[in-house]
Amino acid sequence: MSDGRITRAGAIDRASRQAILLLAHGSPDRVEDIAEYLRNVTGGRPLPEPIVREVEHRYRLIGRSPLTEITFRQAEGVSRVSGLPVYVGMRNWRPFIGDTVRKMAEDGVTHAVVICLAPHNSRTSVGLYARALRATAASPRQVPASDVASLPFTIDFVESWHDHPLLIKAFAQRLREGWQRACAEAAGRVPVIFTAHSVPLRTIAEGDPYEVQTRETAALVAGGVPEIAQGEWRFAFQSQGMSGGEWLGPTVEETILGLKADGQTGVFVQPIGFVCDHVEVLYDIDIAFRRFAEEKGLRLWRAESLNDSLEFIQAVAALAVGRLRAAAMASAGNPGGGQQP
Repeated sequence: MSDGRITRAGAIDRASRQAILLLAHGSPDRVEDIAEYLRNVTGGRPLPEPIVREVEHRYRLIGRSPLTEITFRQAEGVSRVSGLPVYVGMRNWRPFIGDTVRKMAEDGVTHAVVICLAPHNSRTSVGLYARALRATAASPRQVPASDVASLPFTIDFVESWHDHPLLIKAFAQRLREGWQRACAEAAGRVPVIFTAHSVPLRTIAEGDPYEVQTRETAALVAGGVPEIAQGEWRFAFQSQGMSGGEWLGPTVEETILGLKADGQTGVFVQPIGFVCDHVEVLYDIDIAFRRFAEEKGLRLWRAESLNDSLEFIQAVAALAVGRLRAAAMASAGNPGGGQQP
């Protein structure tokens, strides 16, 4: 798996030479790799030593980040359901996007659906994945990040899929299961906080669609669990940056304090901005937010992450196969005019 490739039968389908490429943030396997990893995140810019030490501390508390392992399990599931080869590329850790793209070219891939495992479009996530993908081109040019025409194969880059019905269904199932258990343990109805990773305020001010999309996902997921009334859920942004500047809110801590002021004694958190367990879930929610809530006299529960659940696998596979079918239909209706990368 280290080369980023997952195939159903161990070899690419030579008849179609189509594939799926999953892109993710990446995460180091060992605490000792944190400093190198953070340099990748910042593009080589050194971070203050206290920030590096704090990230190392968080990783030690959770043991390790399972992001890479889970992403490969997701890829295996998507390959099994779709019947297509699935590759994994990470922006900040191994297997890097560039290495995976070169492997795909060696395998004879001629077209790939590229799906970021971050369903909401932001230049701070999806935009950076697109830029990393473009950087693998044989002759990088000063062009928009979405221009990947010089890649060794054509692509269909999915910019966002925050409202895909099967993604919403997968989140709603996790919400219903966890929330009902929390209510049973609390012997009463527990309010819900949906969360997504915060971004700098300047990003939103410049027209980034991220805030609108994350809030839309939360509303759709809540709508998929009608047992939860409209007034029983909130939305908050988590994991604000440690490097200063204004970040998008409200924060989870502010939202918990607001619920306490309303007389609540418990809260149920569902991170709809993430599709698998990693440090922002296992530390930020399970340790930091739970500790904060307990200090304020509230109990905190969390929805299980999507990880490699069948519902999530089916959502990603359906997204990819749907894009391939749409491209085939468009090509059939316009001979010689296929889909452009």
